[in-house]
Amino acid sequence: MTGGPVLWAAVAWAVFLGAHLALNGRWWLWLLPSLLPPPLFAAVPAALLVLAWAAGDGAAGAVAGGALLLGARQCGLVPGALVRRPARPPEEGTVRVVSWNTQHWCQSTEPDPFYAFLRELDADVYLLQEYHHDEFDGTYRLIDDERRLRATFPGHRAVIARGLITLSRLPVAATVETAARRTLRVDLELPGGQGRLATFNVHIPVQLRLISPLRAEFYRAVRTRAGDRAREYAGLARDVAGCPHPALIAGDFNTTAAIGDARHIARLGADAVPLTGRLCPTSWQPRPGLRWWRLDWVLTTPGARVHSYRFRDPRGLSDHSVQEVTVSLTGPDPRTPADTRLRHHSEGT
Repeated sequence: MTGGPVLWAAVAWAVFLGAHLALNGRWWLWLLPSLLPPPLFAAVPAALLVLAWAAGDGAAGAVAGGALLLGARQCGLVPGALVRRPARPPEEGTVRVVSWNTQHWCQSTEPDPFYAFLRELDADVYLLQEYHHDEFDGTYRLIDDERRLRATFPGHRAVIARGLITLSRLPVAATVETAARRTLRVDLELPGGQGRLATFNVHIPVQLRLISPLRAEFYRAVRTRAGDRAREYAGLARDVAGCPHPALIAGDFNTTAAIGDARHIARLGADAVPLTGRLCPTSWQPRPGLRWWRLDWVLTTPGARVHSYRFRDPRGLSDHSVQEVTVSLTGPDPRTPADTRLRHHSEGT
């Protein structure tokens, strides 16, 4: 193989990468290219490097190597996961939290195995998204399954709003209104007198509708949802910044490392993903051969510590893996205001 084709391929990738870095998160239409599987940002230039070496093309190798370095943050790989070890939990006071996008609350699955799976997870706190049904026209219908929910979890308190559910067997100290319209904040009293942990149950809107890209409506939806996502991230940033307690922020962010909105996520808190021990963590499309995207995140603010974090197989009940973490507070929380009980109304009931 001559060096010419490899050099042209490397230049083409470098041009695409340059456009991606310049436009990603700044132009609504670039939401579509940013949906590429993040590992491609490492795999493509790495393959070009190998081809350049085989062809003896130094120029192509230089271009591919530069693209590999510049695109490293887009690939979603977590080298720290290979060396980071879980933090030793305290003897008491550790809380087990599950966060899961339920894929429209057993709309396409039988409810019995769905509820049995939820029970089997046996979490102290559940942060559940998509407590609604999809109308397949870009809208959703809120549902009322509260009777069965409370019968299945008699020891948990249920807070329901905005198509989100927070279930907790810990005492609920407050449910607090948020600027982000797709977030449910519930403050919990942790055992052992640790203090309060604010939980943010998050569901950022998806980027597109599953309709033909040949229709103008497809692009109108992308532009509208880009604005919705920007408002959600701005509101969530204000909510977290104004929270006086250590916080756990978890849910379906519909954002990968290759999407510009990942910059907003990085500002919210510390990413717990190195504790998974996975070099390439993924959470969406758990089916073999399609595990290329991580859309679900767990973040903490100072004062909260994640001791373990793993993704669990949803057993065909959802297209999202289950996020399971154990968390505690690093010290007493002295910042408990006299009254933060600004209530959500239960939109799901």
